[in-house]
Amino acid sequence: MSDRPTFPVGINVFAIRDGKLLLGRRKGSAGEGMWGLPGGHLESGENMSDAAFRELKEETSLGAQELHFLNLVNDNANNTGHRLQVGFLAQNINGEVQLMEPERCFEWQWFPIGALPENIFFGHSKQIELFLKKIVFSDSVNTKEFEIF
Repeated sequence: MSDRPTFPVGINVFAIRDGKLLLGRRKGSAGEGMWGLPGGHLESGENMSDAAFRELKEETSLGAQELHFLNLVNDNANNTGHRLQVGFLAQNINGEVQLMEPERCFEWQWFPIGALPENIFFGHSKQIELFLKKIVFSDSVNTKEFEIF
């Protein structure tokens, strides 16, 4: 057994259509009732972009032709434990949203980017804040942020 610390890596997808961001109301896990991005944990041996494509399809039935890296949050400042959150932007989204995992999500809804709900899941709120500010990296929720140069 290794002495190295281990922690989950969250892979989250920003699906935007007609100026609206897709968010799901979480069910049966941390942050139940809060709104979050489509996404989940990176599996051992999986490429991050493959995980993003997989999670988008598994949770919403949506596909995307391309994914672009958006941001990375080193989240070690809350009571749920240390984790990395990696965000991808889905490009050329195809299909219609379906509730594919009703045990994990109450509903999916498109929100205007300028009018997002207030109760954003704590694991995704920093990523959404970074996206809105066009910042690519935050080293912990309460410390340094870095813009693209």
